[in-house]
Amino acid sequence: MNTKLFNLGLIKYEFRNLIGNIFTMIFGVFFPIGMTIFFGKALVGKVPGDMRDIFITSIFITNSVIIPLASILVGYSAVFSQELEKNIPLRFRLFGYSEKTVLISKICANLIFITLSLVVYTVVVCSVLKVQVPSLSSALILIVSLYLLSTFLFILAHGVALFFKKFGPTFAITMMLYFSIMILSGMFGVQAKDFPDPLKAVAYVFPTTYISGEFIDFWQGGSYNFVPYIQSFIFFAAVSCIILFMSIHHNSRRIK
Repeated sequence: MNTKLFNLGLIKYEFRNLIGNIFTMIFGVFFPIGMTIFFGKALVGKVPGDMRDIFITSIFITNSVIIPLASILVGYSAVFSQELEKNIPLRFRLFGYSEKTVLISKICANLIFITLSLVVYTVVVCSVLKVQVPSLSSALILIVSLYLLSTFLFILAHGVALFFKKFGPTFAITMMLYFSIMILSGMFGVQAKDFPDPLKAVAYVFPTTYISGEFIDFWQGGSYNFVPYIQSFIFFAAVSCIILFMSIHHNSRRIK
């Protein structure tokens, strides 16, 4: 039995699986870059001159959230559900790899992919559009937020795929979640603060709503009340973990 928690070869294998998924590459890398540049160029002329840099920066922050949403929530769940259909996790166990080793390899591969995608996104967008330079604390907060979001999305995606164990229903559920989160987070033009009160209450359950709608307020420094944002992360993490534990329990009952 391979008891090492970190297996470099396995991480490379999982990373190749990710970049081999055409959906992950298109919607997790090229789509946010293209959408940011397109809207930044197309709409900036309609914005007053003194607000243009803020407008472009807001688009840049908002669309950075698409990278973990598309790459992990939809991309990873699609890859993992196909692995479950083909009994690949069982083959790993037969070759001596523990479930913990495989799971950690998947997490590492996804976080590496997110890191590279964010670097490419930032370099390309900032070379084309005039994005405001953030304060160090604001940049760190966004980076940490995106990594935390990626981790909890991984838990959620893993749980959904593990529950259904089939590509079709897994893809359908995660795609619905993907578009629902994007809409509620204000990524389709209508900000969450402009929603009706019941829908607004649902929107502010997601940390993505705060990232896309409020991070611009302290991008270059200043004060901000982080309590509601932290609470949304705690709630989102709790829901993701509950779904994963329910999936594990569901599968243990099926095995019996």
